[in-house]
Amino acid sequence: MVFEHNPAQRGIVLVGHGAVAKDCPRDLVARFKALEGQRRARGGEPSAEEIDLEQRIRRWPRTPANDPYRAGLEALAERMRAHVAGGRVAVAYNEFCAPTIDEAAAALVADGVGVLTIVPSMLTPGGVHSEVEIPEAIERLRQAHPAVRIRYAWPFDLGVVAHVLAQHAEQFT
Repeated sequence: MVFEHNPAQRGIVLVGHGAVAKDCPRDLVARFKALEGQRRARGGEPSAEEIDLEQRIRRWPRTPANDPYRAGLEALAERMRAHVAGGRVAVAYNEFCAPTIDEAAAALVADGVGVLTIVPSMLTPGGVHSEVEIPEAIERLRQAHPAVRIRYAWPFDLGVVAHVLAQHAEQFT
């Protein structure tokens, strides 16, 4: 299927870390993490079992009670939509939760977005998610969607982040 990409249509993918739902069986998560650790140690591609377990964890039914992190990130995205022309803000998760960055971006691209900005919710440098894994996902997106301009809104200006956090802290002093 071919989609028309409009460079005037912009979208944002807000990326959160992701969390395991509180009621997801711990043995399922432990098995997945064991397989993932073994694969990373030896290198190579994920096994069929690892892929299946990851999908089961990511697709576990979510509610604000069993995944308050997801509820919080979705609330942030809803507030962002009020500040984004066209309100095209999708939520994605780096791990443990759906949709993935690839899935959220593909949905915006299918909707005709021609400029896609990936925004991590991780504020400080030094993390493997924002400095390694998300850039790897962005490279996959660029290969999958060459007609779309994909930008990465990272790193954050630490002066701006510090100012916002200091202003927020003033409310509690």
